[in-house]
Amino acid sequence: MAQRVTVSDGANKKTSRVRVAVRLRPYMGTQDEKDEGPCVRGLDSQNLEIVNWRNATETVKYHFDAFHGEQTTQQDIFLTVKPILPHVLNGQNASVFAYGPTGAGKTHTMMGSSDQPGVIPRAVREVFKMVKAKNGDKAWDHSIGMSYLEIYNEKVLDLLSPGSQDLPIREDKDKNILIPGLTRTTITSFSDFDKHFVPASLNRTTASTKLNQRSSRSHAVLLLKVVRTQIAPPHRQQTGKLYLIDLAGSEDNRRTGNQGIRLKESGAINLSLFTLSKVVDSLNSSTAVRVPYRDSKLTRLLQDSLGGSAHSVMITNIAPEYKYYFDTFGALNFASKSKLVVNKPFTCETVAVAVPVLPVKRARDGHETGGSGTEPQKKKLRDERKTEQDSSPSSAHFHSPSVMERLLALEKLMMNSRDKDLAESRKELQEHKEKQRPFESKAMLFNRVGGERSGVNKEPAFKNSVAPLQRKTSASKGIKQQAVVQPLQVNQLQPLQQLADVKKQSVCVKKKEKLFTQVEPPDGKENFIEVSWENQLEESVLEGSRQKILQVLNSGSLKELKGLQQIGDKKAKLILGWRKIHGHFEKLDDLVKVEGMTGKRYSSFMKANILSVMGK
Repeated sequence: MAQRVTVSDGANKKTSRVRVAVRLRPYMGTQDEKDEGPCVRGLDSQNLEIVNWRNATETVKYHFDAFHGEQTTQQDIFLTVKPILPHVLNGQNASVFAYGPTGAGKTHTMMGSSDQPGVIPRAVREVFKMVKAKNGDKAWDHSIGMSYLEIYNEKVLDLLSPGSQDLPIREDKDKNILIPGLTRTTITSFSDFDKHFVPASLNRTTASTKLNQRSSRSHAVLLLKVVRTQIAPPHRQQTGKLYLIDLAGSEDNRRTGNQGIRLKESGAINLSLFTLSKVVDSLNSSTAVRVPYRDSKLTRLLQDSLGGSAHSVMITNIAPEYKYYFDTFGALNFASKSKLVVNKPFTCETVAVAVPVLPVKRARDGHETGGSGTEPQKKKLRDERKTEQDSSPSSAHFHSPSVMERLLALEKLMMNSRDKDLAESRKELQEHKEKQRPFESKAMLFNRVGGERSGVNKEPAFKNSVAPLQRKTSASKGIKQQAVVQPLQVNQLQPLQQLADVKKQSVCVKKKEKLFTQVEPPDGKENFIEVSWENQLEESVLEGSRQKILQVLNSGSLKELKGLQQIGDKKAKLILGWRKIHGHFEKLDDLVKVEGMTGKRYSSFMKANILSVMGK
């Protein structure tokens, strides 16, 4: 069984600051621009200065880990990167990325050409060289895999598999960034790498602008994954990753002349680089609560490189011409902030730990044979089991329960749990029965009342004036009669069904807009008589309400008509139109002649407005 162990880089908890190197490309201005001269120049191997745009007689000085002037070779740039490569073979991450404005030479620095190879081919060749030297001691075995991707318009695309879709970026429990679905190709030599890398580089998105004939329109990331496995026990395995990143350059669309799709690409590039600047500011700020890695795909991918677990080198490319002044000035400021970022590398190591297999005792003979075995067979099995236990090297250290004992213990636990649940269920059922008793008593009383009324009115109805129901007690003194609650069965639900029928009939009566009143005849028996709601009102009150409604219908304005119940704007306009054509309403029943006023709506209208007028 393999157990993954993350080991810190030493007992002192070492940290690694981001190393920043600046490369100034050769001057390529026109004759007029040469008269102005360059706006930036190097002072020594670590310092440079740029003209102060606020005061041309002053300069602004910068200090970095390395400065490479116009005469710098590709080998000199690689020597700045070379010190971080051995960490990859020790299970740690390393990252190299080129930053700067478009046209400053980033792709030339990272990719180079056939006669002047850049950082990427030189770094890969150096990794294979170190692996070959490590394989000489025969103690470790190394495996190298490569992946190649680009971030174009905030989409992660696999350059080794051009037909793939946008890939997600994830993070594992050790805070390592990974991309599920990304193609990983095993390579055994530099020629093998070159065979895959060159065609994949042609898949990268490029285009021509006014500042660059072959401008990168995406961020390209080459990932080398080196797995180092110990041949002898305990078979330790260390995994290191090397990120080689060629960033797209920030662009001023007024000078590049971008339009259409080029303008969209430029917007995505500038937005991702702006987010990268925010990440660096947050890492350098002591009050920052959140580092915005997730605000763009680029910063999400660089999470290991800036403030993460990688040894990082940033190569800032700048141009000397005055037309690039503000781009160069901004790049130098960003590089100056980036060198303050501190990373915390650690070694990612997997150790194969042998887990002892516990011996399992045989099941009991009675359960194993179903009780059908003979006594000699049972004795033989017991002797064999005892011999196995005595010969087991670990029997003196622990006792392993048999499968049957485990099952019996589990069954006992389940029975205890079931008894506990059964007791709780019985208690809950008893509580429900106690709550149900008043309702059953009411239902029995309702049934009795319905039987007494069966000769008067077969449709029962109840009003709030019914006296409170009380439990019926036994006539015998000194003897308490306890109600017997039977289990809920179909034949025991008759009282409740009658109660449901009573409620259902009451609802039907309400839908028919009928009211019921309770009268007490001379014989003292309750009697329920069906009475219309109009019959319950005094005739004078009813007639006065009708006259008020008729007056509003004949002389009311649109607003006053809308003040009536169930009369909206449309209905009020129809009433006004009817009045203009036919004159006043002679009686309220004429309202049904208005369009849309059916008999049912008229009845509802009258009831609502009469009650409304009476309430005023």
